[in-house]
This record gives sequence, structure tokens and C-alpha cells, in this order.
Amino acid sequence: MLREAMTGNLARFERVPASPASPVRPDGLVAAAVAVCVVVQDDGTLALLITRRADTLRSHAGQWALPGGRQEPGESAADAARRELHEETGVPVGTGDILGLLDDYVTRSGYLITPVVVWGGPADPAMRGPVSEVAEIHVIPVADFDVPPRLVRIPESTAPVIQLPLLGEYLHAPTAAIIYQFCQVALHGNAVRVAHFEQPVFAWE
Repeated sequence: MLREAMTGNLARFERVPASPASPVRPDGLVAAAVAVCVVVQDDGTLALLITRRADTLRSHAGQWALPGGRQEPGESAADAARRELHEETGVPVGTGDILGLLDDYVTRSGYLITPVVVWGGPADPAMRGPVSEVAEIHVIPVADFDVPPRLVRIPESTAPVIQLPLLGEYLHAPTAAIIYQFCQVALHGNAVRVAHFEQPVFAWE
């Protein structure tokens, strides 16, 4: 029932795509996709897969993220999200497991991210990704994220930085913005927009 309800909410949601041209990167943005992968825990509760990027990566090392990456030439956002999810966690999902898409989010570092909501089935404790890319994989109950976000003001921007709680820390945009919209749209059927939320300065590069 929960899967069908989320699919229905996402089908009714009119997503807003971003323009490939942006003042963030005058030469255009890099198309990327992330998988908002919904899994079922042993007790039947829903959870999301969150990774911590390897400390050895050239960009955004050590940061929390949804499984995802650049779209390959000719690849759709949905196919890119499915491929990256499998590469980073070992979780295979088919085209029939795609529940819907959320709004595009343009990052300060020049990426146009398309979030793809997928159904990952039962959570697999044997999940693992390549150590060169993924340091940790966590299964976080959806209820932990389905809370009012923390909005923080910074001197570098007029827009608020959005934060969600995560394992005693705070998760920031773009991941926090995407997950907040997922909760509002997929779980509650609320057409909430998040593209205006700012990222912390450390994520601008």
C-alpha cells in the first residue's frame, strides 16, 4: 500500500525541470541523477539509503550523499540513477521500480541533479560499494527525515541553508533539500519546492 500511495503522489506531482543554462555555470551544467532509494526494514518500516563519500575523492570527499553521479551520453536520468545505485550499493532496480521524479536541483558546483525515486525492496545488510567511491552505506528510517527542516542563515547568501538530522549530525543541501521534498511529495502529497534552498559554503566547490 505504501508503495502504491507514493507512486500516486509522485504521479500527481508536477515536477519543475531546471534549465541547462544557469548563472552558476555560464557554459552550462553537468547533468547528473541521484537515486532516492526506498527500502523496507525487517520490521516493515520504510528507510532511505544514504552513503558517505570516500575521503579520497577529489570533490565533496567525506560528505553524505544519495547514490548517484553524472549521466552518460544518451542516458536518461532514470537509467543513470539506477546504474549509479547498483554501482555504489549493489542494489539492483528495474525500470518497473521507478516511482517518479522530483524537481531538478542546481548545485553551486555546476551540476543539474535530477532526483529519481525508486523502490529498492527489502534492505540488504550485505550492501557494499567500491571503496574508492563509497566509505559507508546507511539505512536511515524515513521517519528520521520526515521532520521540520532546520533553516540556517549565512552571510554569503540571502537564501536559507536547509538541514535535516542524520546520525547526530546535520545533512545539508542538495541531499537534504531532495529528501525533504521526497517526504513532502511522496509521503504527504504536498507540492513543496526546494530549489531555492542554499547549500553550505563548503559544498560550493
